[in-house]
Amino acid sequence: MTNGGGASSHGLIVSFGEMLIDFVPTVAGVSLAEAPAFVKAPGGAPANVAIAAARLGGSTAFIGKLGDDEFGHMLAGILKENGVSTDGVSFDRVARTALAFVTLRADGEREFMFYRNPSADMQLTPQELNLNLIRSAKIFHFGSVSLIVEPCRSAHLKAMEEAKAAGALLSYDPNLRLPLWASAAEAPKEIMSVWDKADVIKISDDELCFLTQNSTLDHQSALSLWHPNLKLLLLTLGRKGCRYYTKSFQGAVEGYSLKRVDTTGAGDAFMGALLRKIVDDFSIFEDEARLKEAVKYASACGAIATTKKGAIPALPTHSQVTTLLTKTTLFPFSNCFSFFNKHN
Repeated sequence: MTNGGGASSHGLIVSFGEMLIDFVPTVAGVSLAEAPAFVKAPGGAPANVAIAAARLGGSTAFIGKLGDDEFGHMLAGILKENGVSTDGVSFDRVARTALAFVTLRADGEREFMFYRNPSADMQLTPQELNLNLIRSAKIFHFGSVSLIVEPCRSAHLKAMEEAKAAGALLSYDPNLRLPLWASAAEAPKEIMSVWDKADVIKISDDELCFLTQNSTLDHQSALSLWHPNLKLLLLTLGRKGCRYYTKSFQGAVEGYSLKRVDTTGAGDAFMGALLRKIVDDFSIFEDEARLKEAVKYASACGAIATTKKGAIPALPTHSQVTTLLTKTTLFPFSNCFSFFNKHN
């Protein structure tokens, strides 16, 4: 890998989409107007995933566009410092790097206010794509924010098409951010427009309810999002754990009881860890014992990521995950998944 921080023999995970600056209040449970100060934290779901996997020893690259400004060059530097290749990063001389102000409720959940009018990530064109990098991916990961506007939407579709044609596994985390969409009616249509192209999909409980228009969390709601070419569907439930579905089996992994400070990036930590575990052996989709261990590892990563403010600063190392996995900090399975047990 070039611009990376060390060569890796692992299969390449290429993550496509946005990278931005999150500004997180220093005090939880207040509005943006009431916050006395903010902590600057690098973020953006696809970039978070790339760094999460790299921090765990994976080989990763990020494809996206940053502003040719101090924030943009800072973010590119953070990618490099974390061992992520920036061979797919370009800079826009007009549009600025995206900013997001993230309010933290007392329970650690977030609300977002974005500054993208437009931001550099929205201006990525198909002609700016590093096709050689995309074609070298073993896993190509993406979200839905890059589907919202042109020209980035066309760049997204082109990159996905090239990766698929080259034999990459396509990984999709919708990462729903409703304030960025023109309307709540437009979001599900566009999110689902690439659904049947993905081999691995991760959704949260909130996203499941939004996409299915069903407030009941049960097997049927999750399975309604299954498509014939899908290899793995993951339903994350926050501190309550995760449910997984494959063509051959389905099951659950318990959650971890840790004090939550900020849930920003928890799903990205989960996804980066999971992709790191599966990138070198796709036969894991046929082996429930190994897949369950991978999901358990990913869940531990997600839990650790909630214990610090900001997304990238909170992404764990392998040693941190190993330490957590040796502790008895799991939520009781029967309590966490009682709503699923009714349908077994």
